[in-house]
Amino acid sequence: MPSDVVPDRDRSFVHPGDPIHLFNEAFARARTTEPFDATAMTLATVDERGMPSARVVLLKGVDEGGFVFFTNYDSRKARELDGQRVAALCVHWPTAEEQVRIEGTVTRVSAEESDAYFATRPRRSQLGAWASDQSRPVESREVLEARLRELEIRFEGNTIPRPPHWGGYRVTPSVIEFWYGRPNRLHDRIRYERAGGSWTHTRLYP
Repeated sequence: MPSDVVPDRDRSFVHPGDPIHLFNEAFARARTTEPFDATAMTLATVDERGMPSARVVLLKGVDEGGFVFFTNYDSRKARELDGQRVAALCVHWPTAEEQVRIEGTVTRVSAEESDAYFATRPRRSQLGAWASDQSRPVESREVLEARLRELEIRFEGNTIPRPPHWGGYRVTPSVIEFWYGRPNRLHDRIRYERAGGSWTHTRLYP
């Protein structure tokens, strides 16, 4: 969606008090405009030495409590999330020319919430969560596929439970920044910061 055909790009000043509402509006637009997965977002973490790392994960829920995704609890990202308890997210929807940056604190979601989401995953994805020792070395592709076949036999005809090493995280935002593409690189940037139970907002130079 070209930026010059969106007349309300300054929408954040029309209802400035609720950036979660703004995000959900943008997310709904992206689901109809993006040719690939609109849930894809970059997750940045940091280790105990201050070394950052980033990768793409999938957004699986957003509400007033924060932004939820799921992963292997033994992975590098999980170790850094559990160790430092902070993270940054970046969602970019190029077709809509919109980007959202999120910074905040991290907690694990409840076991019940992880169980509920795991039950909705395709069966092969459920098996994959059991098969992968995420971020650890593996001798070959054949080893991974052999483990998957063993799990297919193990769980054949049965419901697959959530692995104890797999579940969700919630990023509770303290900062949410919206970026709207505009001509001549004079983009709109609106930064929201949480102050107690409310949000303040500031327009930034592009």
